[in-house]
Amino acid sequence: MSKHLEYIIGSNEDLYEVQTNAAGPEGSLPLTPDMLLHSPSGDLFGLSQNVGMGWNPSELNGKQFLLLSTQGGMRGEDGKPIALGYHTGHWEVGLLMKAAAEEIKAKGGVPFAGYVSDPCDGRSQGTTGMFDSFPYRNDAALVYRRLIRSLPTRKAVIGIATCDKGLPATMIALAAMHDLPTIIVPGGVTLPPTSGEDAGKVQTIGARYANDELTLEEAADLGCRACATPGGGCQFLGTAATSQVVAEALGMSLPHSALAPSGQPIWEEMARQSARAAITMEKLKLTTKDIITDDSIYNAMVVHAAFGGSTNLLLHIPAIAHAAKCRIPTVEDWNQINRKVPRIVSVLPNGPEHHPTVRAFLAGGVPEVMLHLRKLGLLKENALTVTGETLGAVLDWWETSERRKAIKQRLIDADGIQPEDVIMSPEQAKARGLTSTFTFPVGNLAPEGSVIKSTSIDPSVVDEDGVYRHTGKVKVFTTEKSAINAIKTGGIEKGDIMAVIGRGPSGTGMEETYQLTSALKHLSYGKYVSLITDARFSGVSTGACIGHIGPEALADGPIGKLRDGDVVEIIVDRNELNGSLNFIGEDPDAPLSYEEAEKVLAARDSHPDLAPDADLPDDTRLWAALQAASGGTWKGSVYDVDRIIETLEAGKEALKNRK
Repeated sequence: MSKHLEYIIGSNEDLYEVQTNAAGPEGSLPLTPDMLLHSPSGDLFGLSQNVGMGWNPSELNGKQFLLLSTQGGMRGEDGKPIALGYHTGHWEVGLLMKAAAEEIKAKGGVPFAGYVSDPCDGRSQGTTGMFDSFPYRNDAALVYRRLIRSLPTRKAVIGIATCDKGLPATMIALAAMHDLPTIIVPGGVTLPPTSGEDAGKVQTIGARYANDELTLEEAADLGCRACATPGGGCQFLGTAATSQVVAEALGMSLPHSALAPSGQPIWEEMARQSARAAITMEKLKLTTKDIITDDSIYNAMVVHAAFGGSTNLLLHIPAIAHAAKCRIPTVEDWNQINRKVPRIVSVLPNGPEHHPTVRAFLAGGVPEVMLHLRKLGLLKENALTVTGETLGAVLDWWETSERRKAIKQRLIDADGIQPEDVIMSPEQAKARGLTSTFTFPVGNLAPEGSVIKSTSIDPSVVDEDGVYRHTGKVKVFTTEKSAINAIKTGGIEKGDIMAVIGRGPSGTGMEETYQLTSALKHLSYGKYVSLITDARFSGVSTGACIGHIGPEALADGPIGKLRDGDVVEIIVDRNELNGSLNFIGEDPDAPLSYEEAEKVLAARDSHPDLAPDADLPDDTRLWAALQAASGGTWKGSVYDVDRIIETLEAGKEALKNRK
């Protein structure tokens, strides 16, 4: 035997004693003549499979509940890793699965479990892994739907997920199960280090080290401690945390479930409560179409604005609405809501005080924010929730609950923080200078629109009238790699406008550019730099960063025609939530009118280096084409099957005529 075979295979003669049959489970299936005469063979064979896996035959008649999770990695009984997951967000959700399953079994039900794990946007930042991030959401939702339909005997579905793409995928999949009871169990958040940096800021250690703003020793120490506990989403109100907030605001999750600290008793009990809620929904014949309605979508958008949530939810909430066959919100809907809804939550990354998300949970979380919104008449209180009660009834309970009182006191006792300093009244928020979340700039560079988290622009660069104004020469980058290299090597200076183009769906799968925006946030000169792109941002991104620019550069969008040295004008009114993004010529001393400049752009060819990324996978190219045919990013980057088929049929007809 060769040394390689000897090392790999070894020798152990005991292995060769192979058993060729077994007695099988004891007992008998609880069959009836009617079942044998009328049940599909799959239902009958399913019972054989169930006892084959060890279920007691006498306990097979309970109602079946399907639990779906994003669990990743292999975790030992002692909590230590046997194999690592992609991220902390799916590392501990198996504990929630176990708690929910045990509760269902204790109540006489039969739990089933399935898994579709998820990637980590933080881990894939700046890598080709990011090209699969956003498209993954659609793929995972599709697989989840197939898994649900592949267990025809399930009576309800419980989805357990946490992070940037896994939780939106789970919500989209469950939203499509119109006639089934479904419920979301949010996977919670990780804790910040007692002394150190949060998981958002720590992602800038490379850029800060390159700019001599951090030593090697400091970077190594801070990086080691940033994820202070092993489970849960990051400690800031990024896409993961915002998705949890949205799930609860939709009524898909139990009250005060979003942002619970992973691994702790209050978090684990939430799974048992959710199991009981699923059982109750099934008894009441309360299904997803009763929960996700136009009113609940509206409530989710209102709560999103009050929290100051991630821009990525502009991609996910429309997709949830599409799956639920509800009205899909438009840019104008977002604009109207952000104009009338005050931001009242002070958390990372928006501030003004950078509280971690666990403090938002302890300050009362989503129901506490909703109490303030109810007083303003901004909620649809008749919307049903997975409790079987209306939102109004849930808020009545929360207002006088022992839980509310005790959880707020814990924030005071543990951190010395007053709850109203985290979740404020609208009056207090206004006095503290909190502004509404989003502005949607338009102009000759963004005729279809764009988005900026205007609340997160550094106040020191905003004029006294509340307007951010930046006119300057643009530096154009057609890859994220070249852009971050410029930041690290001194190629970006105070006053620059960075244009990162060709990074939308057709170029990269609409990559997330957090390594750029986070670097600008945490470098001393970064607040004086603006970034414009057809890509998207992390939910924790801050600063003068304008994304989702449409049309994207590779769809002949005008942003794709910019050149180094062109003069760009950015205006963002944080009070009135108006904004514009315009090319105004090539000479800063002789600016063109917007209309004249538009004609100059129209006469240009696209940037010579503009092209889909060479490493773009075919899977993502297909996703980009399908979502483009379905209405693109402002429709949620969904698969609209009717529109796709219509487009394919028209294409086939055109090809036939060409021949």
